[in-house]
Amino acid sequence: MRALVAEAIGSALLLAVVVGSGIMGQTLAAGNDAVALLANALATGAGLLVLITLFGPLSGAHFNPAVSLVMAARGELPWPRVLPYLAAQVAGAVAGVLLAHAMFGLPLLQESQHLRSGWPQWLAEVTATAGLLLTILGGVRHARDKVPLLVALYIVAAYWFTASTSFANPAVTLARSLSDTFAGIAPADVGGFVLAQLAGAAIGGGLGGWLFAAEQDTAGA
Repeated sequence: MRALVAEAIGSALLLAVVVGSGIMGQTLAAGNDAVALLANALATGAGLLVLITLFGPLSGAHFNPAVSLVMAARGELPWPRVLPYLAAQVAGAVAGVLLAHAMFGLPLLQESQHLRSGWPQWLAEVTATAGLLLTILGGVRHARDKVPLLVALYIVAAYWFTASTSFANPAVTLARSLSDTFAGIAPADVGGFVLAQLAGAAIGGGLGGWLFAAEQDTAGA
C-alpha cells in the first residue's frame, strides 16, 4: 500500500509540475514559446530529481506505466502488482492535472485542443521513451545513486531534442489530454503517442537489458 500511495502521490506531483510550470511559463513568457518551454523543461527536471529521490526507496518511483511494464518483464516488479501500479499512476496523474488547474484558477475539467500527431511526433516518442529506459537501466547498473539526477537531466534534454517535447509516459499523456494549456495534447492524439511510447519502452528495455546485463563484462559480445 505504501508503494501504491507513493506512485500515486509522485505521479500527481509530477503532473502538477508539468502542467503548472507550463501555465506559469506561458503566462510570464508573453508569447515566447521558447522561454515557456525552457521554464517547463527545467521545472520538470527539478521536480523529477526530488520525486525520484524521495519515492524511489518506497516504490521504485516509476510514475510511468511503460517503466513498470519493463520492470515487470525483467522480473523486478511482480506481475500481480503491475495493474495496481498502473491504476495508481493514472489516477495520480489525473489528480495532478486537476490540482494544477485549481492552483491557477482554471476550470478543473478541460479538453485539450493542442494537436500532436504525425510520424515525426510518434518517432520522437519512440526515441524519447527508449532513451528514458536506457537511462534508467544503465543508471541502475553503473550509477544507482545517480539515477534521479540522470533521469532528470535526460528529460530536460529530451524536452528540447525531440519533436514531441518528450512525453515518454502513457499516464502523463492521458492526463495531459485533460488540460487545454501549454502542456496539453488533444485526446484524439493520445492513442498514437501511447503506442509509440510502448514501442520505445520495448526497444529501450530490450536493448538496455542486453547492454547492461549484470553478468556481461567488457569482453562480452
